[in-house]
Amino acid sequence: MAKARDARDTGRMSTAPDDLAALHALLAAEPHGVLCTAHARHGGWPFGSLAPFALTAQRDPVFLFSSIAEHTNNLRADPRASLLIQDRAALDQPLAGARATLMGTALAPEGEARRAALAVYLARFPEAAEWATAHDFAPFVLRVERVRWIRGFGSMGWVERANW
Repeated sequence: MAKARDARDTGRMSTAPDDLAALHALLAAEPHGVLCTAHARHGGWPFGSLAPFALTAQRDPVFLFSSIAEHTNNLRADPRASLLIQDRAALDQPLAGARATLMGTALAPEGEARRAALAVYLARFPEAAEWATAHDFAPFVLRVERVRWIRGFGSMGWVERANW
């Protein structure tokens, strides 16, 4: 388990195999999270929206967004974003449960990368196939740069992309 850190500590956590395995298991188990973007028309205020996601082989989240969605417009203006994922089993006591915030940049890939991202998303959400063919839906990939991982009380830290 990761070593507890002081609230002022911004250092990297221990990336022991059991920590990373638990983090990766959380991401694989949870089908959605809260995507936070900087609002393009409201002075960059943080804007959160529910976002189903799938994971690439590099564990970068893939979303399928409509061109009219607030978060899509926000990402086109500023691609920085974070995705909060929490353990559904801990909803009664959410602060005691595992959760992770993935921070990075979210971009709409083109060409073969777009097809690959869409395939990853549709493998997890096959019911979204009709949206994927609509002209105003596109996949976005959040390239994770760092992760704030909280396994539970007293077990938290940062994971950088190199250890992701």
